[in-house]
Amino acid sequence: MALPCKTGAAFKKYLLLLAQENCEFRMPEIKSLLSVYGGHFNNLQDAHGKSPFCILNLPSEEMARKLMKRTVCAKSVFELWGHGKTFTEFQQSVLSYPLEKMMPYLQPNSTYKIIIHTFNKTFTQKEKVEKINAMEFLPFQGKVNLQNAENIFYVLEDYGSDPNKAPKEPFEIFFGRHHLFKIADGQRELINSYSVKKRHFIGNTSMDAGLSFIMANHARVKPNDMVFDPFVGTGGLLVSSAHFGAYVCGTEIDYNTVHGLGKATRMNQKWRGPDENIRANLRQYGLEKYYLDVLLSDASKPVWRKAPLFDAIITDPPYGIRESTRKTGTQKEIIKTDLFPESHVPVQLNYHLSEIFSDLLAFAAEFLVTGGRLVYWLPVYKPEYTEEVLPRHPCLKLISNCEQMLSSHTSRRLITMEKVKDFEEKDQHAHLADGQYLPYQGHNSFREKYFSGLKKRTVREERARSEMVNAENVISKRKEDA
Repeated sequence: MALPCKTGAAFKKYLLLLAQENCEFRMPEIKSLLSVYGGHFNNLQDAHGKSPFCILNLPSEEMARKLMKRTVCAKSVFELWGHGKTFTEFQQSVLSYPLEKMMPYLQPNSTYKIIIHTFNKTFTQKEKVEKINAMEFLPFQGKVNLQNAENIFYVLEDYGSDPNKAPKEPFEIFFGRHHLFKIADGQRELINSYSVKKRHFIGNTSMDAGLSFIMANHARVKPNDMVFDPFVGTGGLLVSSAHFGAYVCGTEIDYNTVHGLGKATRMNQKWRGPDENIRANLRQYGLEKYYLDVLLSDASKPVWRKAPLFDAIITDPPYGIRESTRKTGTQKEIIKTDLFPESHVPVQLNYHLSEIFSDLLAFAAEFLVTGGRLVYWLPVYKPEYTEEVLPRHPCLKLISNCEQMLSSHTSRRLITMEKVKDFEEKDQHAHLADGQYLPYQGHNSFREKYFSGLKKRTVREERARSEMVNAENVISKRKEDA
């Protein structure tokens, strides 16, 4: 999990307290954000998958502050003074922390408090006080102030991933100083303030706010970047990128969505209002200045000048479940008459998933700047999934691959890729020269596999319900006979 990184005396240990949702997305987000600020991901401890604790070596407090100003996967960061798997080991580790680094926060004229935080085990207030009293081996000289302390310290204990099988003693104990003035807390409040429930313009597949910000962080979106979404829909992914100061644009094939027309998605509302559109969403959050435009266009037929235009491409292509997969085209020859040469309304064809992802990677390879990132969702049928089904391109390197469950038999994977070499004309036909770049045709039947699972579940439920009714009838008849 850890990447190699040279650590010197200037580096300091920090403890991240991570959120307990979207667990697979957490480390890739932290790695991506550190690379934005010139840091390296140096994880000093391989925690178990659901553990909320992660120890990092960072070169400065400023980098920790920058990290927490962006992350939505981490709750807080602490200056780590010590940790251990037993209390004795923990005590020795804390006491070995340099005294000159401790003393500025332990002065007689200062105030402090200690907070106990436990993962997957609860304690009474009396038990927490006992744990606080156990920290008397530290030379605290200030006064305790529970309401407005100048210095806040945390004792954090990890009791494993199963709250029903929590051990008597913690697997690991940590002690750290929590920075004040919100420089140590992540951006979890963005999930609520940008909630889709409060958004002016939404659709059937509007992206969850938390996942939108995770995608922007995986893409390393920075101020003044140009971010593009080729399947923009109602523009949820543009909002998160604009929040971080990027200029945003996109394309969408559906006329009604682009112009905010047609039936509304919200309950108790039949038609969309006159001001329901993507631009209004950015205006709602004070981000309209970052809105470039959204074009009514077919993603399979790029309209852009041939050049690396975009710093990031962030998108959620349609899967054919709640939104159809379409592109312009016809299997018939269209004859234009001299009388109405431009009156043709484009016909739409089914756009197979294998084509969607092949075209998407080819587009990213050509239109991303070198070092730019492509972040997109890939739906998969779990029984058939292997890494071999992931789309590939010679110009793009896989950075991360995170799973989100959709059902017992399907999931979608957040794929992050980085452009590592300049696009050449020969790359257009890479799939012909090398079989590893051939599109995986199994993606095309995802819709059928998705609904076949639902049908099987419905049949099982109906059978179970029928058996229950029959059993109740038998019992009822026996009672009558008795």
